[in-house]
Amino acid sequence: MLCCDGKVFMCRLLWLCTQQCWAVPGVLQWSGPGSYTVGTMSERFDCHYCRDPLQGKKYVQKEGRHCCVKCFDKFCANTCIECKKPIGADSKELHFKNRYWHDSCFRCFKCYTSLVNEPFMLRENNKVWCSNCTAAEDAPRCKGCFKPIIAGDQNVEYKKMVWHKDCFTCSQCKQVIGSGSFFPKGDDFYCVSCHEHKFAKTCAKCKNPITSGGLTYQEQPWHSECFICSNCKKQLGGKRFTAVEDQFYCVECYKECVAKKCAGCKNPITAGFGRGTSVVNYEDESWHDYCFKCTKCARGLANKRFVCHNGKIYCAECPKRL
Repeated sequence: MLCCDGKVFMCRLLWLCTQQCWAVPGVLQWSGPGSYTVGTMSERFDCHYCRDPLQGKKYVQKEGRHCCVKCFDKFCANTCIECKKPIGADSKELHFKNRYWHDSCFRCFKCYTSLVNEPFMLRENNKVWCSNCTAAEDAPRCKGCFKPIIAGDQNVEYKKMVWHKDCFTCSQCKQVIGSGSFFPKGDDFYCVSCHEHKFAKTCAKCKNPITSGGLTYQEQPWHSECFICSNCKKQLGGKRFTAVEDQFYCVECYKECVAKKCAGCKNPITAGFGRGTSVVNYEDESWHDYCFKCTKCARGLANKRFVCHNGKIYCAECPKRL
């Protein structure tokens, strides 16, 4: 696998100087892809560089020139990009995009596995990586264990952060949250149970945590389903109600079960719910303020002098006319 500009291609590395063949009868040569040949000189030739005779000796022919092995290594050999040493005529050479390696140097930069005839990635600084190390290096890192999350791993993502599924745990009880529900608090994460015990408000009635919704009455929190009419059991959230001795009543139940009956009109006295907000009390009876009036002249008597005669209410003048 050869990689260039971030793309991956399947290919095979080219081997130079590894195949034995007989190019000329009586001369053993090593053939590469047109770069040079190696053999034993049977004719009278001198080294192109040092002028030593080559007959009967191993030589290298490159670009029409014959040279001894020593001069080839010094003047002609490619330099291994990994170890920076010449790749001699007797060495196996690998190349890719004008880069050269000894076959023994062509190893993964990370795990040192030989990559001869194996998939690889050429990365920065001309370092080669195996496919496994490349995948691990480029993979996102788990915020819990800081190890790479590779393809196939189950993971949890939240606000551009990622965890292995088993690394995403409750900050309080340390149990795995995984893909379950959780509550974030700053840099911490809590399972539902721990969040309820640590942060949730407690209902004034049932004393259990309020995890969502709820309401407040007189600075006390309530579950919506706990804040109900004491008589009909209907929820009172968002509705008109009245409180009597720590009991709550909707308007209808208050009128029917709790409110006093007006001695004048015989209807419930529901101060704050209807016409009139004042109540007149006399002895054991009560009136709406607008119902407390003279029996004879019908003058309103709330906050005024009145006379009670034979169980009836009169203004101060009317009893004189009786």
